[in-house]
This record gives sequence, structure tokens and C-alpha cells, in this order.
Amino acid sequence: MEEQLKDSTDETLLYIVLISVHGLIRGKNPELGSDADTGGQTTYVLELARALGRHPAVGRVDLFTRQVFDSRVSDDYAVPLEPLGEKAFLVRIPCGPRRYLRKETLWPHLDHFTDNALPHFRAIGQVPDVIHSHYADAGLVATRLARMLGILHVHTGHSLGRVKRERLLAKGVSEENVESRYAMSRRIEAEEVALGSADFVVASTSQEVEDQYRPYENYHPKRMVVMPPGVDLSRFRPLEAREKSLPPIAESVDRFLHEPKKPMILALSRADERKNIATLVRAYGENPALRELANLVIVAGNRDDISSMEKGAREVLTTLLMDIDRYDLHGSIAYPKHHTPDDVPDLYRLVASRRGVFINPALTEPFGLTLIEAAASGVPIVATADGGPRDIIHHCRNGVLVDPLDAEAMGEALLDALSNTDRWRRWSKNGVTGTHRHYSWPGHVERYLEKVERHLVQRRRRWSQQIQNGVSAPLGGRGEGEVLPRQRSRLPMVDRLLICDIDNTLIGDEKGLCVLQDHLLEAGDTVGFGIATGRNLKSAMKALKEWGIPLPDILITSVGSVIHYRQGVTEEEGWARHLDHRWDPEGLRSAMTEIPGLRLQPKEDQGTYKVSYFVDPDRVPSMAEINRHLRKQDLHTRMIYSHGEFLDLLPIRGSKGLAVSYLALKWGIPLDQVAVAGDSGNDEEMLRGSTLGIVVGNSSPELDILRGHSRIYFAEEPCAWGIMEGIRHYNFFGEIQPDRQESPSDRGEE
Repeated sequence: MEEQLKDSTDETLLYIVLISVHGLIRGKNPELGSDADTGGQTTYVLELARALGRHPAVGRVDLFTRQVFDSRVSDDYAVPLEPLGEKAFLVRIPCGPRRYLRKETLWPHLDHFTDNALPHFRAIGQVPDVIHSHYADAGLVATRLARMLGILHVHTGHSLGRVKRERLLAKGVSEENVESRYAMSRRIEAEEVALGSADFVVASTSQEVEDQYRPYENYHPKRMVVMPPGVDLSRFRPLEAREKSLPPIAESVDRFLHEPKKPMILALSRADERKNIATLVRAYGENPALRELANLVIVAGNRDDISSMEKGAREVLTTLLMDIDRYDLHGSIAYPKHHTPDDVPDLYRLVASRRGVFINPALTEPFGLTLIEAAASGVPIVATADGGPRDIIHHCRNGVLVDPLDAEAMGEALLDALSNTDRWRRWSKNGVTGTHRHYSWPGHVERYLEKVERHLVQRRRRWSQQIQNGVSAPLGGRGEGEVLPRQRSRLPMVDRLLICDIDNTLIGDEKGLCVLQDHLLEAGDTVGFGIATGRNLKSAMKALKEWGIPLPDILITSVGSVIHYRQGVTEEEGWARHLDHRWDPEGLRSAMTEIPGLRLQPKEDQGTYKVSYFVDPDRVPSMAEINRHLRKQDLHTRMIYSHGEFLDLLPIRGSKGLAVSYLALKWGIPLDQVAVAGDSGNDEEMLRGSTLGIVVGNSSPELDILRGHSRIYFAEEPCAWGIMEGIRHYNFFGEIQPDRQESPSDRGEE
């Protein structure tokens, strides 16, 4: 599998990752409409991935979605890697429970999706240039990945929570039901996060930008670009004269109808309340002239037994059946139970052959891909006066807009659209011409990649300016022939990692530091570099700059209580959540007032996950006594005593060592390929264990207890010279020898 992945990459071309977390996504026979989460967005991301993969400037496209193991759905959704076409792949990422979940229940598991995506980049040996999120849940995942990896983030909302909430409330749904059913607060907050993070947002229409995004706090129209999606014009085409036989789907439709040759009004959508099927049925049922003129065909996903469907779809379809009975529409309305993706183009052509129309009556419609499909097939359209339909009808001049809440006006608009034969022919022809001119995937991709490349160039320029202004470049970031240093994270590609304390370890000897930096630069992208220090981030950055140390890949600060990545100096959010367990800083500060010989350090040396004291060693009790005192009050902390004068209290899950282990696990780097160097007691826990420990020659006596431990090398040389001595001992830049035993020659003895 890994070889297959690596063979498919070309680092001279763009690598783009699309993320669409929810629903059921597969390349062959997508089950569109199978539930509320598998609809137009599924088609959008699949066709975008394929279209990008066909472009010569793109080397690889991965569409990330959730991996599902569930007897209720096909085994296809458990396959980890599925080819989609030329240079395009569908990658399924484990996320939370194995079973299928609707999108509203996925929120607690999205951290898993983020973490489980990282090994894929290591497997293919490449970091994406662009990550493009689709919908709010993917926006949250992509925000975290983009920050960690330092890459361009593009976002597409598809549908927006604030708009949906307003529409549902207008229909009389209570605020409590909206919140409990749709997890609306979490969704809107995720949308705010994605909008704030994205380098640019792709919207389908101007109205979407101006009206639907405007209520958001992170509404920044300068970062939004209107870029309508395309349609597969090889599948959606007009009826040809030679096509005289009816398609297979016609039998499924016509069996419902007394007069199947009448013009068809087709609605095609998921069985979702937002799709407003009930208003359409009312518009048809309450208009006798329309009922006399045409048949109504509603294709609302696939189903076997309505009673076994999820609640939303069950309610929509139950209402549909009740309305059919209320208006006595039997014989003039069709509602087939099943259709395949291949049936959809045939449905449009069947409508065209019977001089019918396609209607999208949705309450909100950010774009309306089915409208373009119908237009490309020569079918006039009637659509909700919202979002995408406005632009589509403006460009194609092939139909009319209606108020989705006005059933009477909707019925009259349908009747008028079907009653004028000359106008029907004109609308049919205009739709075909307009879709080819404005809604092709090749045209979309050209605009998309032009925008991406412009942003990538701007980011490189900003990064170059930062270097000129004194911000250090990352080690290993300047390869032969490169004009600018890289911004993207190297962590998915490195196979070993060097983590050093700052004071009296990394710094203290200028010449030794220069030698170490030269060796790291020569090692290139195979060796990651990080610091682990008791300093806070601001102080650590100041020290690095003063000593001319390039910005590390990883910054572990405040004695392991905070982790940052060099990309924008971005905080590792997962580590912060990890530390929250049983952490009570206020309780600790209160309890420690009873301990003599302690004085709180200044505010700037405190942290969200660190409480720090100066210690008077002549007055303070032993660390064991302090620990007993805290435990009696059910307070749990990790105490780090260093240099005989500093005491740091951290969460029980926090320390330099645990931070190193967390990062190694997250980025897939074996611990026996992680070298750590330190000089004092706050490095002790980091030096123990499976890592390759290096204690520099100028170390504090408090580390002498580690002498004789396996994988802890005591160097004779001080500071960076000692780090280099340890690197040679383990052959760290070559074929690592983690359990190499010391010999007299290693110690310089005869």
C-alpha cells in the first residue's frame, strides 16, 4: 500500500487534499440521497477531485472522508484507498466509532480524524500544498491540519448553519429542537473557525457571499471568491433524435401514472425537510389546471422501508404519503423507491422528451447542482429565489424563480412554464448553451488553480519578508537551488527527531552551536529539530533569535505544558486538551500557600497549564511531603524541581518527556529514533525511557542519578559540543545505534 502511494506522487506538481467528512462517499455508483448526509456535496467533491486530477499542473489529489465499518452499509466504505481517476484517490480516515454516524453526532470525534490523517502524509512522503475543506465539520479538521502543517487552506461551506437556523425558526421549529437535532451551535462555531482560518473561501454565487456569509463574525468578503462548480457534460446532455426507446428508469416512474405521456414536473433531492417537498406537493395538489396538464415525479433518495429510515427522512416521506392521500393524487404523482446514479441523466432526458420541467423548491440553495444537470440536459427549470438558482437563471436564461414558501405562486409558475411551447423550446436551448459556457469543470479548475497559485506566491513572499526582517528560517528548509525557504512542515517526512533544552544545552557555546547547525542543515529533511525548555514561548523565541538559531519544527515550552509548531508558531491544540485531565490550578495555588519556602514566580512565567514557584531550599519541605499534602486535598500534579531553586507544577499528563512521546506518536516517529538533550532536573523525565538521551558535560549534579541507565549518554563536552558528542555516539545522522555501549575510546580513554 505505501509503495503504491509513494509511486503516485510528483513533488514538482501540486498536491491537493480535499476533505469531506460526513455521508457515504465512493467513486462508483455513489448512493446519492441514501440519507440526509449524502447529496449534492458528494457529487461536488468527487467531480472536483477528478477534474483537478486531470489538470497537468496537479500531481496528486486526495479526497479524505470517514472510514465506515457497518453491516448496514456496503463494505466499499471500509476500503482505505480507492482510485477515483487520473492522479485522484479517495482516502478513508478512521474517525471515532467504526459504525456509520450522521453528521450531527460526529463533532466529538473530529480530533481523531485530524490525528489519523497525519500518517497518510508520511506514507506518501509528501505534505500537501493545499487543503480544501467542504462543510463545517471538514472546516474544523482542515483548520487544525493547515495550522500544524503550515499549508494553504481553502474552504467551501456548501450550506450554512446560521441560514438554516433562521429558516427552521421561520417555519415554527423551536430553538430547542433546532439545537438538539442539528447541534447548531457547534456547527456555527466550526463555520466561524473555518472562515477565520481559510486563506480564501470558494462560494458558488454572489448572493451566497453577500447574504448568507454576512451574518458571520468572520465575514471577510475580500477573502471570498465566487467560483461556480461544473457539471459532467459527458453524462448530462440533451436528448438525441436517435434515442427513441425509453430508459430503464421510465418503467419505475410510469407504473405510478394513469397518463405517463403527460409533461413531467421532476423534483430530485434527498428526503430532507430543507428540500421543501411538502410545499411542492401542496402547490401541485391545490392547482387543478396544473394537475390536469402534468404529472408530478418526486425522486427523494433510495429507500426500502420508510419506518427503518432515520428520523428526518422518515418524517419527510411520511408527510409526502399523507399529502398524496389528502389531495388524492394517486395516478398523477410518481415517487419511485430506488434509482442509481446512472438513472439520473436518464431522468432528465425523460423529462425533456415529455416537454416537462425540473423544479428545486428548497428553502435555501447555496448552489443547486441538479439545476445545472437539468439545464445541460435541455430541461427548463423552476427554482427557489435563493443563492445559486439566481445566478444559474441569470447566466442560462432558462427558467423562473419562485418563493419557496408561497405554494400558490409556485403552482402558477409551474403551470405557466409548461403552457408556452415556444418559450419551453427557447429555455431548453438556452440551458444547454449556458451550462457549456459557464459551468464546465475544466473552466472551474483553471480559475481555482490560478487563485491557489496566486496565494502560494503571496505566502512565499511574506515568508521571505519575515526572513529579511529577522525571523529565523527553519533548519533544513533551504535546499539546493531554492530561492526561498519552505514554509510547510517537514514532520510528515522526517524519520528522526532531535529535541534539545535551550539554556546551557543548545546555547552557551557559540562555536559548538554553529557546528551543530551546520550538521542539521546538511541532514536536510530527514531530521526534525525541536526545543524543550522551561522558558515560556516569548522568552524561548527571544533566546533563539539572540543566538541566531533557526526556527525549530517543534517548540515545547513552559516545562512541557505547551507545544507549538513553527508554522505561524501554531499551538498544538490536542496537547492542551490532553492536559486538562484533573487539572485544578486555582486549587493548587490555594493549597501551596500553606507550604513554607515557596514564592510565586512573576505572571509572565505562569501558564494555563503551569504554576511556577521560586524555592528557598533551606525552608521548603521535601517534594514527597508537598506531594502528600496535595494528594490529601485530592489535587493531582506533576512536580518538577530543578537547579535547587525552581518548582513547576504541571498537569499529571504534562512534562517535557510526555510531550516528546506525544509528538513522536502523533507524527509516527519511533521513540528510538528521537534524541533528547538536556542539562538539568527538568530534563530528567525527558531523558528516561526509549528515547536516545544525551546529558551535556556541563549538566547539573541532579542528573547524576541517571548514570548507568541504558540509552542515556553522558557527554564530556559542554553545551552544543556535548550534543554533537551524543549524536556521534548514537550515529544519529546515519544508521542509528540506539543501544550502543560505551567503550574507553568513546570516552577518549586509552
